[in-house]
Amino acid sequence: MQNSKLTIENKGKIICGNDGSAADAQHLAAELVVKYQKKRKALPAIAITTDTSILSSIGNDFSYDKIFSRQIEPLGERKDLIICLTTSGNSKNIINAVKSAKKKGINCFSLVGNNGGKLKNIQNDLIIIPSKKTSVIQICQLTLGHILCDYIEKNL
Repeated sequence: MQNSKLTIENKGKIICGNDGSAADAQHLAAELVVKYQKKRKALPAIAITTDTSILSSIGNDFSYDKIFSRQIEPLGERKDLIICLTTSGNSKNIINAVKSAKKKGINCFSLVGNNGGKLKNIQNDLIIIPSKKTSVIQICQLTLGHILCDYIEKNL
């Protein structure tokens, strides 16, 4: 939570990236840009799951495993916070996103199921949702995302 407040204070973006939870990343980015519960200044957030031309080009020209890390290379800055949503914790595109962010000195935070999967071995800042059931993990990710949005709005 503190990373999100620091990111906002430094005028950084909160970039939501994910795997099977693309709609949830878009939803949370919209809550930050538009509003969650109250009218306030717009906050910079990007769901890097939405540009089909970029996603398909990276998938075709490089690999699906690089669809997020390739976008972090030009878009990510040290003052940003990368939020990753993954149900398995083993998605190579998420693991590569975290590695790319770390190389650039960008803070990462993840909401992950499946006991953390491989992601827990390369990232410290994560909440592990103790389930292997995708629907349960995604409901928890969205709930925790809303708690984050509420925290941000109350602490601006």
